[in-house]
Amino acid sequence: MQVPLLDLKIQYRALKEEIEPKLREIYEKQYFILGPDVQSFEEKMAEYCGTKYAIGCASGSDALVLALMACDVKQNDEVLTTPYTFFATAGAIARICAIPVFIDINPDDFNLNPQLLEKFLEENAEKKDGEVYNKKTGRKIKAILPVHLYGQTADMKAILAIAEKWGLPVIEDSAQSIGSIDGNLNKKAGNMGKIGCFSFFPSKNLGAFGDGGALTTNDENVAKRLKSLRVHGESKRYYHDEVGFNSRLDAIQAAVLEIKLKYLEEWHRGRQKNADFYNKAFNEANCDGILATPQVLRNNRHIFNQYILRVKDRDKLVDYLRENNVGCAIYYPVPLHLQKCFEYLGYKEGDLPEAEKAAKETIALPIYPELTEEQKQYVVDTILRFYS
Repeated sequence: MQVPLLDLKIQYRALKEEIEPKLREIYEKQYFILGPDVQSFEEKMAEYCGTKYAIGCASGSDALVLALMACDVKQNDEVLTTPYTFFATAGAIARICAIPVFIDINPDDFNLNPQLLEKFLEENAEKKDGEVYNKKTGRKIKAILPVHLYGQTADMKAILAIAEKWGLPVIEDSAQSIGSIDGNLNKKAGNMGKIGCFSFFPSKNLGAFGDGGALTTNDENVAKRLKSLRVHGESKRYYHDEVGFNSRLDAIQAAVLEIKLKYLEEWHRGRQKNADFYNKAFNEANCDGILATPQVLRNNRHIFNQYILRVKDRDKLVDYLRENNVGCAIYYPVPLHLQKCFEYLGYKEGDLPEAEKAAKETIALPIYPELTEEQKQYVVDTILRFYS
């Protein structure tokens, strides 16, 4: 049996009769960039997330850059974020010549640890002239950028309280968590901070037919600025109020996403059902000390963009699964603070132990909603056979 990590062909075949006529319509209208299809999707996206505004852009990576620009993060400003996530989170900070400052994660949900965030600010930050400064570096601290990793929101109640105390905006990296709900606040990802950032990379729960992204906000002025920044800072055609860049969502992606959005809740439920299957099977097999299943914290709604196990002998297990035709992946083998491109920041191994431990122990299993019972059982049996 073969069990791929992800199989998008099944989803495409189910939606083919809806998607292909819409694509032909776009070809006939010849309205490919922004336009009515993008506007329609933005309205549906905002409604789904519970926000007043959604702004489409070219990718999740661009969404992060646009959000940082809209929060007036400048060269040499510091942004507090997590070291355990996809590269784009810190890459966006570096792209605008700002400085990522990494705060270690909570080992239970892999997200930014609010206790360590608070400790860092108490020990290193001071308010002066309406700004927050890092006393050790002399730089301004301009934002907090938590990631809702793998489909579960970070502890936003705690993070927002810390941000309010220090007067810092919160940018939510919601790339992996569209539709996830924070149990403490009863709000969806992207509807808690100043700006939410989303990716529609094809492997996401809501995936486009190429790259795509979006931002959400409840602030009208922020929404207007984001719409300007995504078209080179234009206020009207050929008139530029500031320097932005080209990051427009195209009509084809918007049309595909609007069709898929109708089915997103169903797909979330399928992933949750598959996660329950794995959890039950591994727990019944008494795998303590060998593997640990994902924890859902704070009454959150986890939408399982990835199903992540902590396992013993991770790299050997990966090889064994691939030899037995079970798709799997390592997210992420090297935490951001130890990446070569960030050597200039001065971090060393051991500085952020929970992120480093997670990078050595975690593995992602197939979780897409179309998995069959036989496929899921084969995944479980193959893993248990490895440890027997």
